[in-house]
Amino acid sequence: MNQNASLIFDLDGTLIDSAKDIQWVANKALSEIEATPISYEETVSFIGEGAPLFVKKMIVARSIESSKHDFLLEQFLKFYEDAVQFTEPYENVVPILEILKSRHELGLCTNKPLKPALKILKHLKLDHFFKCITGGDSSFGRKPDPSPLLNTSASVGDGLCIYVGDSEVDAETAKRADVPFLLFTEGYRKTPIEEIPHTYSFSSFNKLPELVEKILENTNR
Repeated sequence: MNQNASLIFDLDGTLIDSAKDIQWVANKALSEIEATPISYEETVSFIGEGAPLFVKKMIVARSIESSKHDFLLEQFLKFYEDAVQFTEPYENVVPILEILKSRHELGLCTNKPLKPALKILKHLKLDHFFKCITGGDSSFGRKPDPSPLLNTSASVGDGLCIYVGDSEVDAETAKRADVPFLLFTEGYRKTPIEEIPHTYSFSSFNKLPELVEKILENTNR
């Protein structure tokens, strides 16, 4: 029995490796107050909960006065809009999205603000794959609140919602939304795979269509 899914993707660390660009953005913002730059490793550890929390973690890491948060966030978002120099899709993302789009309805739900999310998607020619794109500054709030995921899925179609992400935040979002979660293991997670709740995990996008079909088959039984 054929069944379509509403297949919703996270962005950073799932479809694209954007950490170097985000590090560049963070350090451009920090340079505005002559603060010490953050490392690549710190950048990866801060990713996942949206720009305001990223900046908050950056402030704590560099012992900056909390009163500087709004200014740094403003600078961060300003530079974020042009952060496309180093970002690339993970291996085989494009051909696999083409396969999945021929079978299912695709959407994207990210904590990245919508404007830079759209800019990088257009720059990488990925935007046309998605019927609905929800950013972290939408009226639905940010993950792990399930609202942005559920609203994205509803906008995409009425198929079974399956969420694809790379992090603890994504796993918690799927859990709260009560939907299957496919964990991409090569993204920005901070904890071991076995400690992150997931339906199936994958390290290569070539495996993704098979796992989606497996979930649909199990749902139909």
